[in-house]
Amino acid sequence: MRIGVTIFLTDETVRPVPLARELEQRGYDALYLPEHTHIPVSRDTPAPMGEPLPREYGRTLDAFTALAQAAAVTERLRLGTGITLIAQHDPVVLAKQVATLDHLSGGRFTFGVGFGWNVEEAADHGVDWRTRRRLGRDRLALMRALWAPEPTAYDGPFGAVRASEAHPKPVQAPRETPAGPLYGPRTLLGGAAGPRLFAHIAEHADGWLPIGGGGLTESLPLLRTAWEEAGRDAKDLTVVPYAVRPSAGKLAHFADLGVGEVIVQLPAAGPDEVLRALDSYAEFL
Repeated sequence: MRIGVTIFLTDETVRPVPLARELEQRGYDALYLPEHTHIPVSRDTPAPMGEPLPREYGRTLDAFTALAQAAAVTERLRLGTGITLIAQHDPVVLAKQVATLDHLSGGRFTFGVGFGWNVEEAADHGVDWRTRRRLGRDRLALMRALWAPEPTAYDGPFGAVRASEAHPKPVQAPRETPAGPLYGPRTLLGGAAGPRLFAHIAEHADGWLPIGGGGLTESLPLLRTAWEEAGRDAKDLTVVPYAVRPSAGKLAHFADLGVGEVIVQLPAAGPDEVLRALDSYAEFL
């Protein structure tokens, strides 16, 4: 079982460089970072993790900048977003950021994407909440046109790009699917279990990033069915439980389900508290 970590890195927590060095030295597999550009204080959206909203949500570092620092001081540690709020980005700029990070890290990047929960944050980015999922899928398709090996145009319902020279390309090789090759780094979709999400994963992604990992006994067979009905090879499906509070029993259960990697939650804290958490998780490495 490969064990990675996720943490809300902020201006008040441990910094990316010393954390990345500690993770690599201790044998952890990956560092995943969430993102929020801002949290409007006039928020009407209930927080799914409960109220009051934890302080770190409004103080997160930019994930791509922090991961670039981590990439620069490590050689093996894999890097990921958990998650990129794809509908809130300019897809041409985001395609460049993703490709650059994958290039500079030697192909170590996993692109975790999702659609968010904060209506007010999304609205400030000009996102219509009712269409955010279709918008996100369209932006991913546009990005993949820019990642294609030859100049490729894209004209979708929400955006278009001319056939362009767009380098660097992501290091990771394309994955062949019945709908065509998936260009770019490994891409995992976040979101709650259900037929709509599973259909999207089977069509557009390399796998699922379920928060907490609860309910996988029931949901994994449904995802695998959707995956195989889409003509995908069962061995190519990746499921990575995310922001897990680990225990030996929980990790053994995941392993029994065929899960090979897990991302555990670190506290949004200073170096001493984070190192204590890493020490406490060492038994699972």
